[in-house]
Amino acid sequence: MKFVDEVRIFVKAGDGGNGAVSFRREKFIERGGPNGGDGGNGGSVVFVGDPQLTTLLDFRYQQHHRAKGGENGMGSDCNGRGAEDMILRVPVGTLIRSTDSGELLVDLSEPGQRFVAAQGGRGGLGNMNFATSTRQTPRFAQDGTKGEEVTLTLELKLLADVGLLGFPNAGKSTFISRVSRARPKVADYPFTTLVPNLGMVQYKDNLSFVMADIPGIIEGASEGVGLGHQFLRHVERCKVLIHLIDMGAEGEGREPLQDFDILNRELAKYSAELAKKPQVVAANKLDLTHARERLEALTDSLRKRGIAVFPVSTATGEGMQALLDATAEVLFTGRTDKLHVEAPAKAAPRVERTKAPARKAPVKKAASRKAAAKKAPARKAPVKKAASRKVAAKKAPVRKAPARKAAAKKAPAKKAPAKKAPARKVPAKKVAPRRGSKSPAKPVRAKGRRA
Repeated sequence: MKFVDEVRIFVKAGDGGNGAVSFRREKFIERGGPNGGDGGNGGSVVFVGDPQLTTLLDFRYQQHHRAKGGENGMGSDCNGRGAEDMILRVPVGTLIRSTDSGELLVDLSEPGQRFVAAQGGRGGLGNMNFATSTRQTPRFAQDGTKGEEVTLTLELKLLADVGLLGFPNAGKSTFISRVSRARPKVADYPFTTLVPNLGMVQYKDNLSFVMADIPGIIEGASEGVGLGHQFLRHVERCKVLIHLIDMGAEGEGREPLQDFDILNRELAKYSAELAKKPQVVAANKLDLTHARERLEALTDSLRKRGIAVFPVSTATGEGMQALLDATAEVLFTGRTDKLHVEAPAKAAPRVERTKAPARKAPVKKAASRKAAAKKAPARKAPVKKAASRKVAAKKAPVRKAPARKAAAKKAPAKKAPAKKAPARKVPAKKVAPRRGSKSPAKPVRAKGRRA
């Protein structure tokens, strides 16, 4: 069966039937009055999620879907028959979008979920509904309304719990065929898988989960290289992703670590949310000799990033149980402890790099401290300053003493004019020999005689 996951269709609901214009005509009954019946309702277009379907192939070849219209009303109070709804069954996980606006109308993610895409028309009323006491013979009726019509885009996203990712010919189909009853095509050339495959995995303790195998992703898939990345939509609903790395890949530029980085870049270009999902890294094809030689280098490289690697061989079954245990733990408990490891390899180089400068640093610091200790005596300048301050303190009074003495000596010199004040009395002495003043002249003369 061909796998189709995206189609464009046109749907139209049925029109409602028209109401009838009729009057009662019976023998011996005059003016029986209006008896026109109502029209029937048109059928609606309804989508239903069917878990038994896995493809939209039926809608690829039949793109127009029209529901039946309701019957018109009839006389004798007979109403028209309503049309049945058109049921369109689609796989569970189908997204229905409006082609004109691109709006997501519904996500049919549960079995039996229904969605009315186009509502059927309503039937018109017959003339018997318009009879009144003042209008006993209405000669008109109501027409039915038109049914809705719309163009839709159906997009299928498979419902799976675990998704398988990897380059072409990495062993994804062999993996799903070993853990489930799915029987996809397996061959030794790239792009063997052209459509997604689903498989039911029976785990321990009556637990089970659905696994999806999608076509290989290569570098440039976001730009349309290879089969593109359109099939990544089928793993968007997955809770866990298993990344199969082809350890036996040969060719120009094919390295396990490089393939891992390329696939993660393509996931990030398609959807940032998809790239953040828990990822179980499995190194496949360990049954090959040169594959085991590459395992140690890949394990060390991913361990530096904190990522655990599960070595497996899908051909022989080696390591498959440990891989399923880690996957089931993340799926059922949400714990991702087994997917991450400590990175001791990073600690060793960092210690070695820090030791060299750490040893030299103390030597330089010690030398600088010794130099500082030797130069410490040279810093006795403050002592000299203290001495100079004492000298200044000693000299200060010496310098100030002469100044004070000079001021003291100069003070009387300045007061000399005050002492000369009695000298101003000389004129009083000279007044003695004045004529008519005999009393003062006597003592002066007597003093002169005694001398």
